[in-house]
Amino acid sequence: MLRILHDTKIDFIKSWRLAVGLTAAFIAAGLIALVLHGGLNQSVEFTGGTLMQLEFTQPPDVADIRATVDAAGYPGSEIQQFGTSREFTVRAAGHTASAGGQVQSAASEIKAALQGKFGAGNVRVAREEIVSPRVGDEFSRNAMIAILISLGITLVYLAIRFEWRFGVAAVIATAHDLLSTLAFLAMMRLEVSLTVVAALLTVIGYSLNDTIIIFDRVRENMKKARPESLYAVLNRSINETLPRSVLTHVTVAAATLSLLLFAGEVIRPFSWIMLFGIVTGTFSSIYIAAPVLLWVEQRWPRSHGGKPGSNARSTSAPPARPSTPRSPVGAR
Repeated sequence: MLRILHDTKIDFIKSWRLAVGLTAAFIAAGLIALVLHGGLNQSVEFTGGTLMQLEFTQPPDVADIRATVDAAGYPGSEIQQFGTSREFTVRAAGHTASAGGQVQSAASEIKAALQGKFGAGNVRVAREEIVSPRVGDEFSRNAMIAILISLGITLVYLAIRFEWRFGVAAVIATAHDLLSTLAFLAMMRLEVSLTVVAALLTVIGYSLNDTIIIFDRVRENMKKARPESLYAVLNRSINETLPRSVLTHVTVAAATLSLLLFAGEVIRPFSWIMLFGIVTGTFSSIYIAAPVLLWVEQRWPRSHGGKPGSNARSTSAPPARPSTPRSPVGAR
């Protein structure tokens, strides 16, 4: 069996202030990008409208495509190269009705205009999706409800499995992951679709799994009769789970990177979010969840009659150094 990074004694929590400062700066930069761009780059599944994937026999001029779509009555539509130089996507908002009263989708009008410009045999609509604004609003609401429910269930599960202090720390770390990922979405201008929402939920589960593994080791180490503060127990638990974490993260990152490079444009936003989620999930498990647990324990220390296995020595306020008892958490 491959054995790496065994018996390490790295003081991870020592650098929590620097880590929090860096992640706060990253989230702030993402919020600024969000304001400058006027919000997230939402797909038609959320905004409502028409999405078309076009294939041309010869590489067209993007300016000609844009002018044709504008002339068809859809100015401001988003046109992007999709894969090769002969493939493009057109995203247009809204629907129109023909003079006879029969509802005609934007896709039909754009298709007719493009075939009139480039020739019926020179352009083909490979895919088209039509989503009404009402359905878009429903998707947005359901996505938010799904995320909130996952956070609530997590808090309840950890409160039962461990205790409420662990649940609070894990939920705050998960909220950090969501904010960081939204900042990443804003800065990368990735299109937010249901696939991206699925990636967000996957990142939440991945990060929580990493946090729970560390917390489970913390609980085991707290049951041992050692004169250690929670500060020392957390550092030791992170070091003990480090080999497993490195192997898991490298494996998942390799699979995600292959999707990013070879799976095509449709799955690319999902791959970006998953790859970023591996980084931010690992970061939050070490530098957000653990320091928050220390702060909660110092702010609301448990009594001597707490849960079995939670002895007073392990759960007292963490010192700045393991050898100096009862110093403030941040004093180093």
